[in-house]
Amino acid sequence: MSTAIVVVGANGRMGRTISHLAATEEAFSLAGLVDSKEHVEKLAASSCPVGDSLAAVLGKAPGAVTIDFTAPAVSLQSARTVAESGRALVIGTTGFTDAEKDELRELAKRAPIFWASNMSIGVNVLRKILPELTRALGDSYDIEMVELHHSRKKDSPSGTALTLGECLADARGWELNDVRCSARDGIIGERPKAQIGIQAIRGGDVVGVHTVYFMGPGERIEVTHHAHSRDTFAQGALRAATWLAGQKPGKLYGMQDMF
Repeated sequence: MSTAIVVVGANGRMGRTISHLAATEEAFSLAGLVDSKEHVEKLAASSCPVGDSLAAVLGKAPGAVTIDFTAPAVSLQSARTVAESGRALVIGTTGFTDAEKDELRELAKRAPIFWASNMSIGVNVLRKILPELTRALGDSYDIEMVELHHSRKKDSPSGTALTLGECLADARGWELNDVRCSARDGIIGERPKAQIGIQAIRGGDVVGVHTVYFMGPGERIEVTHHAHSRDTFAQGALRAATWLAGQKPGKLYGMQDMF
């Protein structure tokens, strides 16, 4: 049986990719498309229900799982909508504040909600490997990260960089917010040992590159993940949707739960 999918932000880059895969892969069916009023006309030719209201489209798509890769305010509204009906929601949006994440956790008590800053298998394997590498190398190795994305990305550092930074900081017994440095300019003095630098580069149409540097006495280790296509994230989101359809409310699910 296929998993029915409703896509919020259907006219965006990720929305178009997810919609295409959901419509063409046998394991899924495209059950609805949602976008803002100024963009919804571009979706009029679709064979599935289309609208500028998730609640209205869900009413025409019984049992469908919603996928939302938009912006924090839009994704939060999607979460509020599904919480009213108990329907399932997969979120791939980044840039949430701590308060917004807290609201998502509360809403997840009423409906199955899944959120991940990065849906790729490779990045989530890194979340397991990087802490092990951090502990094995020891405190004499400084940790820095550089992330590279396309020129239209709105948040910085990327959600993926922050997620990886959190697992690195945790391996050192630190809180990332206490040790993160994302800007250096002028006479800044020596680098503190209790610091993780996360720098952002923006340009062109780069899908996503994250490089973690471990710099120690006489050597440097670099671990890099390249995302070559948005299909990687779309496939992960669709996989999450199928998994989430069988879950109950109670917690904000993530990639580690699915694995």
